[in-house]
Amino acid sequence: MRLCLFQPDIPQNVGAAIRLAACLGVTLEVIEPCGFPLSDKSLRRVAMDYVDQVDLEHHDSWEDFLNHPARKLGRLVLFTTRSARPYVDFSFQAGDTLLFGRESAGVPDEVHAAADAALFIPIRGRSLNVTKAAAMALGEALRQTDGFPSIAD
Repeated sequence: MRLCLFQPDIPQNVGAAIRLAACLGVTLEVIEPCGFPLSDKSLRRVAMDYVDQVDLEHHDSWEDFLNHPARKLGRLVLFTTRSARPYVDFSFQAGDTLLFGRESAGVPDEVHAAADAALFIPIRGRSLNVTKAAAMALGEALRQTDGFPSIAD
């Protein structure tokens, strides 16, 4: 299971995603450009020592992400408000990459077109913090695939 952030705007959300990925034992991918400098210094400031505990991959562009070998291992599952399919009605697979869009703008049409599935999280109101949404989605995906880390890990 992989978590991916598309061109995130807010460094604190990337920090929270790093901590989430480290705690759940999933790879975190970040697609550039970000709305802030993505450097070791900025990551350490927002993710503390979790940055050393996570499998973090960043891609210079959408094309770089698409050409990564992990794209051949599983499906690309986009979380978007433009979907009519609730995430709880989806059957996740262990190799899936869960993709979340930019906080300010989501993802462009070309990203929607590349996704194998598009899902939404039913909520009241307009939006949910991207890392909170990722935690909900990862929780369901890991539950379905028996992918939670064991207590011994």
